[in-house]
Amino acid sequence: MITPALSSARDEAGSAKEPRDASITAWALAARSGDPDAVDHFVRALHRDVRRYVTFLGADPQSADDLTQETFLRALGSLHRFEGRSSARTWLLSIARRAVIDSIRHSSSRPRLADTDDWQSAAERVQPRGLPGFDDGIALAELLDSLPDDRREAFVLTQLVGLPYVEAAGVSDCPVGTVRSRVARARTSLIEWLDDAERCAPMPAAA
Repeated sequence: MITPALSSARDEAGSAKEPRDASITAWALAARSGDPDAVDHFVRALHRDVRRYVTFLGADPQSADDLTQETFLRALGSLHRFEGRSSARTWLLSIARRAVIDSIRHSSSRPRLADTDDWQSAAERVQPRGLPGFDDGIALAELLDSLPDDRREAFVLTQLVGLPYVEAAGVSDCPVGTVRSRVARARTSLIEWLDDAERCAPMPAAA
């Protein structure tokens, strides 16, 4: 089921997250001094979080890998300015956010060649849902895509990536109370949509 993840995903990771964040920040500081092993640990530790974040900010699957790579290239080029005042995770996700914004600005400045994306993406968008074997993770991703951008970002940062609300506010450049409000509204919308989907789901055939 998807619904429990809306309320418990962050709690499950909470006990281990702070020591892990401290380790990642230590690796970033060591990488700043030129330690190649620390660079490797730093990239491996946060690669999944960065890719998930840029994807849920609206990057299509084809560009998510490029934006993830661009984020780490920018970060490694800026490590000499990282002083550890915030966690390395928060610092890196701020860079990822700027990379996505820059990508969107660049794309919007270029002329569109067609009214739709490539034929494969267009076909995927009209595929029926609720079929046997439909993955819950994909269903959640599609529901998140339906949220307003600011609520989706707040929910992904706090509930999926696992940032504390204060750090998520730093990444999003808004007050922490705004992040809490956005997450609460996103959670309410997601639960309502999931309830609606379950009510509309076909009943299994009688044996």
